[in-house]
Amino acid sequence: MPVDTDVEKLIAALAEAVISHADELTALDRAIGDGDHGLNMRRGFEAVLKQLPSLAGQPLPEALKAVGMTLVMTVGGASGPLYGTLFLQLGKELPAGANRQELCTALAAALTALKLRGKSERGQKTMIDALEPALEAFQQGKDPVAAALNAAEATIPMQAQRGRAAFLGERSIGHMDPGARSSALLIAAAAAVGAQQP
Repeated sequence: MPVDTDVEKLIAALAEAVISHADELTALDRAIGDGDHGLNMRRGFEAVLKQLPSLAGQPLPEALKAVGMTLVMTVGGASGPLYGTLFLQLGKELPAGANRQELCTALAAALTALKLRGKSERGQKTMIDALEPALEAFQQGKDPVAAALNAAEATIPMQAQRGRAAFLGERSIGHMDPGARSSALLIAAAAAVGAQQP
C-alpha cells in the first residue's frame, strides 16, 4: 500500500484489478468453493467505484474505512466480512501521511484483525497465505508483489482447512485458493500505484 498516495488512483486501481479478474476468481472458486468469489468481489468493488468521487476527497485512512464498510455491505459470502475487516482495520491504524514504518505497523495490525475475524492462520489455504508473506517481504525491504503472487501459487498443493473448501478434504489439493489470488491482485495493484509516486 503506497504512502501519501493519490487516493483516487489507488482505489480505482484496486477496483480495476478485481473487476478485470472477476471471471478468473470465479473459476478458481468454482473448483473448491461456491463459485461466486469473483462475482461477489466484482459487485463490491463496482460499488466502491460508484463512491469514488466522494472517496477521492478524503484522507487515505478515511477512504480505506469507507471502502471496508462498502465491501462489508455489498460483497456476499465470507469475502465481504474478511476484506471489509482488512480495509477497516487498516484505515483505523494508518495515520494520515504515514511513513513506511507506520504503514508496516498498520498493515500488521490489519492482518492480525483479519486472522481473528476468519479464525485462520497461514498454511490453511486462505487469503492469509498471500497477505502474510507479502507483509513480511515489505517489512524486509523486498518485493511484496512477487511474494504475494508466489504465495498464491503455493496454495495449489495445500489442503484447505478453512472455509467451504475445507469440506472437500484432499479434493481441495491442486487448486489455487481464490482468496489468496484476489489478495495478490490487490497487492500488485497497490504497489503499481505506489511505484508511480514521486
